[in-house]
Amino acid sequence: MAKIKAFKGVRPSPEKIVEVASPPYDVLNSDEAYNQTKDNPYSFLHVVKPEIDLPRNIDLYDDAVYNKGRENLYQMIDEGVLIQDEKPCFYLYRLIMGNVDEIGLVAGASIEDYENDIIKKHENTRADKEADRIKHVDTLNANTGPVFLTYKARQDMNELVEKLIAQKPVYDFKADDGIKHIFWKIDQENDIKKITNIFAKIDYLYVADGHHRSASGTIVGQRRRAANPNHTGNEEYNYFLSVIFPHDQLYIMDYNRVVKDLNKHTPKEFLKLVEEKFVIESFSNDSPFHPEKLHDFGMYFDGIWYKLTAKKGTFPKNDPVKSLDVSILQENLLTSILGIGDPRKDKRIDFVGGIRGLKELSRRVDAGEAVAFSMFPTSIEQLMAIADAGKVMPPKSTWFEPKLRSGVIVHLLD
Repeated sequence: MAKIKAFKGVRPSPEKIVEVASPPYDVLNSDEAYNQTKDNPYSFLHVVKPEIDLPRNIDLYDDAVYNKGRENLYQMIDEGVLIQDEKPCFYLYRLIMGNVDEIGLVAGASIEDYENDIIKKHENTRADKEADRIKHVDTLNANTGPVFLTYKARQDMNELVEKLIAQKPVYDFKADDGIKHIFWKIDQENDIKKITNIFAKIDYLYVADGHHRSASGTIVGQRRRAANPNHTGNEEYNYFLSVIFPHDQLYIMDYNRVVKDLNKHTPKEFLKLVEEKFVIESFSNDSPFHPEKLHDFGMYFDGIWYKLTAKKGTFPKNDPVKSLDVSILQENLLTSILGIGDPRKDKRIDFVGGIRGLKELSRRVDAGEAVAFSMFPTSIEQLMAIADAGKVMPPKSTWFEPKLRSGVIVHLLD
């Protein structure tokens, strides 16, 4: 059963929320972050990408970067830009992007649940990224970026949330990308108890996005647990910052692929090889093909958009991982034809989130890359089935939108 915890959140003073709230650390590179913050000393990018306040050629993993992040965080607290609630709270975080409307519970998620697979994972983590997040959490003594969790939707929680959002929110703003963010503080003990009791009836939580953040939060907590002779299990380091959404509200977009060359094949050879595992239909010279069902793919090649359909018998239907469209494309085309072995490491492939649109695929191929593929989005049900089976999804299988803003809420570890 899921164990969650209310906590004394650190968050922007209401008049500073628009200036503080920033994109997540991993959606911008250092130059983009620097350009976004030149005229904004309060952006939370100063905390989550603190290299922007140091010499431009600094190693991103230098101790000075993490120490600068800590300095910036506590300076914002000292100056009152960030304030801490006086008693433990839950929070509700609503995101609205067009027709997408999601409300998540902000809470501390248990590292013990993570250890015991009550919090289920579907991706492997990379050692270098994990080490970076561990150092960030440990140096700042805080979870500054929330883990995006989900659970199988429950009527009792839906009804309670509807009641709670009738209260006045502490923040209600639209970010520069047009996404609306609304945030409530839940500080009444009766409401906190009701929420805690509902989650105690939930069998599993699932990591939707944030495998490195959840792993690093857990490892930092484990180290502090081992170092504390008076450990009780109630310390803040036993929990990591999470926003937990019902599964039926989440929106997953396509996560598309671009490949730099044809692996020494001629265009004619390439198409002939593709035809062995896929039905190929010419679609358009200028209008991108967006797949509308599983096992269909778009391919932009040599100035033409094609529709590809995986042929029967080319993948195992009953395997939750190998029947994913990302797996079918990887095994039957990217690896076997284009020679892309490990897509996490191969520099010949790049991944383009669906939020950027399919015209970005056309643009890149027209600018000199070889071929691009548009995907049908992985579903949240597929993600849960893979996590339930104890299996791992291929890299870059899901792109969640809208994104939570960093700096809206911080969890201190003591």
